[in-house]
Amino acid sequence: MHNSILFIIILLLIFPKDLRSEKDNFKYEMVVTGLEIPWSFTFLPDNSILINEKRGELIHFKNGKKTKIKNLPEIISINQGGLMDIELHPEYKNNGWIYISYSSSNDNKKGSNTSIMRFKLLNFEATNKEIIYKAVPNSKRTLHYGSRIIFDNKNYLFFSIGDRGNRDLNPQDLSRDGGKIYRLHDDGRIPIDNPFVNLKNSKKAIFSYGHRNPQGMFFNSEDGKIWIHEHGPRGGDELNILQIGGNYGWPLASYGINYIGTKFTNNTSIDGMVDPLHYWVPSIAPSGMIKVVDSKYESLNNHLLIGSLKFQYLLQCVLKDGKVIQEKKLLEEIGRVRSIEKDNFGDIYVGVENLGIIKLTR
Repeated sequence: MHNSILFIIILLLIFPKDLRSEKDNFKYEMVVTGLEIPWSFTFLPDNSILINEKRGELIHFKNGKKTKIKNLPEIISINQGGLMDIELHPEYKNNGWIYISYSSSNDNKKGSNTSIMRFKLLNFEATNKEIIYKAVPNSKRTLHYGSRIIFDNKNYLFFSIGDRGNRDLNPQDLSRDGGKIYRLHDDGRIPIDNPFVNLKNSKKAIFSYGHRNPQGMFFNSEDGKIWIHEHGPRGGDELNILQIGGNYGWPLASYGINYIGTKFTNNTSIDGMVDPLHYWVPSIAPSGMIKVVDSKYESLNNHLLIGSLKFQYLLQCVLKDGKVIQEKKLLEEIGRVRSIEKDNFGDIYVGVENLGIIKLTR
């Protein structure tokens, strides 16, 4: 008994309070029920919700009523692919543009890859459809599509495409799509100051590379930085801040190992490559992410919220001086948390697989 008490005291001395995981008692209320995989959702100006069901359905939800949007592009919903992220243009009220990411084959029916499309809504129908980007070549592998979308304060469009399950070829090769973060103008044009526009045979839209499968991304308007998180293999999920032209190391450096337990690299850091700001071992399988700013949830303000698919909770990452100093598990065992958003009034909503969309409360 005395040895146990001594051990606990030693742990408390080694790991001070601001580094230990704590819990916070949040509750929730159901908002949208009957959803399978709400990969993403966004709030329209009237606070109605557009919801992407991974299986290929875009749903408009208002006052308890669901309406399916017609005339979507052809979407291949298989394994990790399907209808994924959705984002409104920052000037949506003026131009009406909506952006989605999805897996498609386009004119090549063999395999699929990530596409980015923009369109407008008219009477619950997608109109003015424009493909902004289509990753090539198609792959018969059905994983690691990436697919988060954000805009910065200059209306640049950023999106992620995972390594498509081909870690040894795609992430480190600038002539190939996959394992990258991309930057475009809102109409699909290549920015002239993208880092690799003058490199022969490069994909000109690439902003950063060496990524595995980024499924969380947000723009921090306070300092202009873009944060992402990405899935590792067995261990090695990462939280990063994007640097233009940065190489994030995958698969040459990682804190993870193969799923069967063997190593694929001995490096966790390589000179000239960007080290993660924070990492998880074991993997939490992160999906969705926001930074809570000026919200009514005082204990969450200025911190990150990240969903865990694997452990089925909402994770609060407490930040101090740009670093994660504490983790709090919220809504434990709620289900596979896929997406997180704020509405127009600052309330926080969470998309949970096979549950629906819930509103965070006390």
